[in-house]
Amino acid sequence: MELDSIECVSYSDGMEDDEDAAAVTSAQLPRPFLKSASSAGSAAAAVNVVVVSDRAGAPAGGTGAGPLVISPATGVHELLECPVCTNSMYPPIHQCQNGHTLCSTCKTRVHNRCPTCRQELGDIRCLALEKVAESLELPCKYYSLGCPEVFPYYSKLKHESQCNFRPYNCPYAGSECSVVGDIPFLVAHLRDDHKVDMHSGCTFNHRYVKSNPREVENATWMLTVFHCFGQYFCLHFEAFQLGMAPVYMAFLRFMGDENDARNYSYSLEVGANGRKMIWEGTPRSIRDSHRKVRDSHDGLIIQRNMALFFSGGDRKELKLRVTGRIWKEQQNPDSGACIPNLFS
Repeated sequence: MELDSIECVSYSDGMEDDEDAAAVTSAQLPRPFLKSASSAGSAAAAVNVVVVSDRAGAPAGGTGAGPLVISPATGVHELLECPVCTNSMYPPIHQCQNGHTLCSTCKTRVHNRCPTCRQELGDIRCLALEKVAESLELPCKYYSLGCPEVFPYYSKLKHESQCNFRPYNCPYAGSECSVVGDIPFLVAHLRDDHKVDMHSGCTFNHRYVKSNPREVENATWMLTVFHCFGQYFCLHFEAFQLGMAPVYMAFLRFMGDENDARNYSYSLEVGANGRKMIWEGTPRSIRDSHRKVRDSHDGLIIQRNMALFFSGGDRKELKLRVTGRIWKEQQNPDSGACIPNLFS
């Protein structure tokens, strides 16, 4: 639920890097090719795939250098697409007596009947098509987002599940948002669709207010996005039950991959009446969901009684001021360790 009010003051200490982040240039789609001319040729013939030419321009089977290129018109991708689920097929690839193929997962779904001709499938393997797939090398499906990698057909899925260019999930925590995209797209989405607070600068001073602090069950304040050092960071603040204890938690997430997140650090501070609590850490990548970060307790956690103490007054209203800053770590060339870079 949204809490009653929030007062945000953001100020710059001169640490912001005004250089724009470099635009990611989409890589050109490499054309799929066969590793071996001889093995691919015989396998292709068995499934009516025509090998057109090699990379040097010589006819198939000629003396041109380099692996053979498969023309997109031959429909190799269509041959490897299951007609039921439309996913790429991996061994064992099954076929009926008429040569129609489908993946092993869908074989049980169609009750052992060919979805094309309705003939009984039996246990016939399409070894020729499996051999063609083994010979193929294909670009990562995220090539349009900048991934230049090309992988053997059977290694492609594993890479794509971990590819640094794969889209990010929307980091908004106030609802289950299913939007995915690259960082510039998500920044615009957060600003235009979720109406989050957008600030520039590497320091912040936020005041979180709630009229009834006894209600802490999954209370979430509006997400705040900061732009500094040419990167974007998400500041989360919410209340939840930690075991039997009601707590408030603040933490920062980095809009990028985990390896890049390690280049930055942040601190959070809350206090009043001569007392204060300080948290320092590395922002988590938005590859980790906000719930995963929250459940790992990787942030500033404040017990409700302490939060009310910091609020002052009669302790019947939450008025918690959280200050913090973000800085970039600088690699030490001698030891390999990171040291704070406070002058960027």
